[in-house]
Amino acid sequence: MSVFDKNAARDRATIPRMDRHHAIDYIEISVTDVDAAKAFYGSAFGWGFNDYGPEYAGIQGDGKEAGGLRRDGGAKPLVMLYTDDIEATAEAVTKAGGTIVEPIAAYPGGHRFEFTDPNGNRLGVHTEN
Repeated sequence: MSVFDKNAARDRATIPRMDRHHAIDYIEISVTDVDAAKAFYGSAFGWGFNDYGPEYAGIQGDGKEAGGLRRDGGAKPLVMLYTDDIEATAEAVTKAGGTIVEPIAAYPGGHRFEFTDPNGNRLGVHTEN
């Protein structure tokens, strides 16, 4: 098990979540330099971080992980919704006119996918299983 997997497993066990089906649950901020972003947000807002490797750091606050800094060079945050049933949610997104742009995939905290709505807004959906 990698350090990334161990950290994710530890966080799922110790950080309280406010997971509610289809609620906004998490936000990922796209950055070009994770360390520089951690320095900025830590200094400006007093945020703490949980490192998942050089490409990602979870944002810690109020006893839970509320978001993350994701290295990808983009400039738009990614709003994440929580779901109890990722397959059903992906199907509902498609039926409603959304487009899946990143298919359901596993990550150390569960599964996720990304979609665009009919207006071109990109969001993600995640579950812990």
